[in-house]
Amino acid sequence: MTQTASTGGALTADELKADLTLDQLKQLVGLVEYDATNDPFPVTAMDAVGFVVGNATQTATFYQLALGMELEAYRGPENGCRDSKSYVLRSGSARFVFTGGVTPDSPVLDHHRKHGDGVVDLALEVPDVDKCVEHARAMGAKVVLEPHDQSDEHGTVRIAAIATYGETRHTLVDRSRYSGPYLPGYVAATTKVTRREGHPKRLFQAVDHCVGNVELGRMDEWVEFYNKVMGFTNMAEFIGDDIATDYSALMSKVVASGNHRVKFPLNEPAVAQRKSQIDEYLEFYAGAGCQHIALATNDILRSVDILRDNGIEFLDTPDSYYDDPELRARIGEVRVPIEELKKRKILVDRDEDGYLLQIFTKPMGDRPTVFYEFIERHGSLGFGKGNFKALFEAIEREQELRGNL
Repeated sequence: MTQTASTGGALTADELKADLTLDQLKQLVGLVEYDATNDPFPVTAMDAVGFVVGNATQTATFYQLALGMELEAYRGPENGCRDSKSYVLRSGSARFVFTGGVTPDSPVLDHHRKHGDGVVDLALEVPDVDKCVEHARAMGAKVVLEPHDQSDEHGTVRIAAIATYGETRHTLVDRSRYSGPYLPGYVAATTKVTRREGHPKRLFQAVDHCVGNVELGRMDEWVEFYNKVMGFTNMAEFIGDDIATDYSALMSKVVASGNHRVKFPLNEPAVAQRKSQIDEYLEFYAGAGCQHIALATNDILRSVDILRDNGIEFLDTPDSYYDDPELRARIGEVRVPIEELKKRKILVDRDEDGYLLQIFTKPMGDRPTVFYEFIERHGSLGFGKGNFKALFEAIEREQELRGNL
């Protein structure tokens, strides 16, 4: 096995020992055996999820307090970046970067005025930035940042970026010659918040997948983009009754990197009686973007209990979902009693490979756009197909409360 165990950079031996074995982490992210030498656009792992937010200082504190993330690095006016502040947070191999505007003419503020809080960058760790960009350009991709080196006393990072749906980009990072806290220009920082007694160090260990919402009729276009430009393979497809309720519908396809460490489901709305969750997102985000990020945990019950205690709100699931005899017959035995899942409103699904447990937060900001999924996998490599109807009905109940259905 020549690949690192991480979905966002290599985990240290201590991190692996403290949280997960290699086999457990492979299970969390659906890792497959893979030969990068024949891949025209080899991707090692997720490097970071980059956000633009209205107040990066408060957001970074919230994510430390509520989601148990650790502050690792900072960039701002104090170290030469005059127009914005960025905080780098980590949980296991999952890395989030929150950026907010400082000066009135900061382009960060222009982006936020249009889109609100949201994901601007799904950064990828790659072994050869130039090879990836050369292939992407040949396949028609828009290169928004040419390959170049960034250096400081910790070494050199090779970096570039290509455009994807909406105003989202994929920054490509080779940090094999770098030992700093994040990137040149950032300084090391440490968490100063005090956690409640008894709370574990981590509530999630990795990014499982990132879901993008695109405009009507453009899903196949972006699937082809990932196939041609980035060498991703088609992993799953959900259409028709699989992914519809009585009132709204959507279509979804999943693309994955060769090693399956990076998975991107792509959604588009479908014509239905009422406005779908994808329509609502596109309206309030003012275009295509990343709808939600799925975070892998090895103990979803513990994580959900603590997250709720920290003020995170989750979508509700009616008791009838858990009392359905067909569900219980289809699911069979899982590691916790159904009654414990019912108490926490955690969904469960089984496929030919195993089962998974999952739950979804309500939107994290003022706009009904970005939210999170927490997922615990036991063999299943799927995305909870059996839960789609229950999930979408829960989202529709929230839409109706907002007056957006």
